[in-house]
Amino acid sequence: MLVLQRGSEAGRRWPLDRTRPLVIGRSDECDIVLPDRQVSRYHAQITWQGDHYHVEDMGSKNGTHVNGQELSGPVGLGDGDEIQIALRFKLAFVDAGATAPLTMEGGEQGLRLDKETRQVWVNSHQVDPPLSLHQFRLLESLWDAGGSVISRDRVINAVWPEAISEGVSEQAIDALVRRLRERLAETDEEFRYIVTVRGHGFRLENR
Repeated sequence: MLVLQRGSEAGRRWPLDRTRPLVIGRSDECDIVLPDRQVSRYHAQITWQGDHYHVEDMGSKNGTHVNGQELSGPVGLGDGDEIQIALRFKLAFVDAGATAPLTMEGGEQGLRLDKETRQVWVNSHQVDPPLSLHQFRLLESLWDAGGSVISRDRVINAVWPEAISEGVSEQAIDALVRRLRERLAETDEEFRYIVTVRGHGFRLENR
């Protein structure tokens, strides 16, 4: 995934998809929209080639840099690489093959999780006992949304896929969100990771 490190929405995350390019630019048609005049309408794109992701400048006016080096062609990405768009925005590439941190800056602050083992860490402290299956599914769906709001219907699809036809009550969703908040607060009482967006759903917020 990509994590925005510099800009008005620093901390926002976007998952990557091996089956299609992810386009970065100023246009509303881009996957990652960076509304700045220094950014070209279609500035750069990230694609899966062979066995890893590559980033390529799309003929932008102000260039794309990886770890401080301006691109002149496609460049393979490794975990922790920094992509600079027009030297105005900084995106960090996180390899999702294993354990992916939810935040790149701030040292040990924030969440990280391992999808294969369903382990979760808060500020480098493992959540123990582990989250229940439904709690982990909820956290994973919020994580995959990259900071965007997910609706209650989407929560149901992610957490209770086997019960869609039967229906899940609002009370059940609220109870699950409340319990997940309590589990995360056992390790970090000061920060509210799960935010309720009234009338829309929920989103994950990072330190």
